Amino acid sequence: MRVALFGGTFDPIHRGHLAIAAAAADRFRLDTVLFAPTGRQPLKVDPSVAGFGDRLEMAALACRGDARFAASEIDAPHPDGAPNFTVDTLAEMARQQSGATIFNLVGADSFHDLARWREPERLLKLAEWIVVSRPGHTLADPEGFPLTDAQRARIHLLDEVQEHVSATALRQRLREGDACRELLPAPVAEFIQSRGLYR
Repeated sequence: MRVALFGGTFDPIHRGHLAIAAAAADRFRLDTVLFAPTGRQPLKVDPSVAGFGDRLEMAALACRGDARFAASEIDAPHPDGAPNFTVDTLAEMARQQSGATIFNLVGADSFHDLARWREPERLLKLAEWIVVSRPGHTLADPEGFPLTDAQRARIHLLDEVQEHVSATALRQRLREGDACRELLPAPVAEFIQSRGLYR
C-alpha cells in the first residue's frame, strides 16, 4: 500500500486541492490520499473560519469523486487545544498502516519552512515527501535546513499541477454571496450554502 497524508485547513476544500491529490496519486501510484483537516495548525496564527466538523464533512463530500481519496480524522483537534504536529500525525499513520509506504503531500511554500516544523529530521524519516511546485520551478533545500543526500532521495517534486486557488480570496467571494461553483466541488458548494458558512 502507498498512502499519502494531505493535511491542511481545507477551509474550504476546493478543486485545486483535488487536482493536486489526483496528480500525486497518478504520478506516484498512490492507493490512498487521506485528506486530513488540521485541528489547529501550529504555524498559523489565524484560526480556521469553519469548525473542524464542517471542514471534515466538506472533505468527505469532495472525496466521493475519486475512489483513491478519503477524508480522515487523524488530525482532529486535541481535547486540550494543543497544536497538531505533522510528526505526530505521520507517526500515528505509520502505526495504523504498518507495512505501508507513507508519503506526505505538501506545497513548496510549506516545505521551504521545514526548519520551523517540529522534528524535521524525524519527519523526513517517517515519510517520503511529495512537494507541489509551480511548473518549471526547481526544488531548493528548505531555508536553514540543508538536506543530506539520503533525505533528498526521499523528496519528490510534483510540478505538473497548474490549478492555484487562493483560499483567502475564495472565502471573500463566499462572504459576498458568490457560490464559487467553478472552484468548489458541487456537493461542497451545496453544503456551504445549506449551512450558511463563510457568510
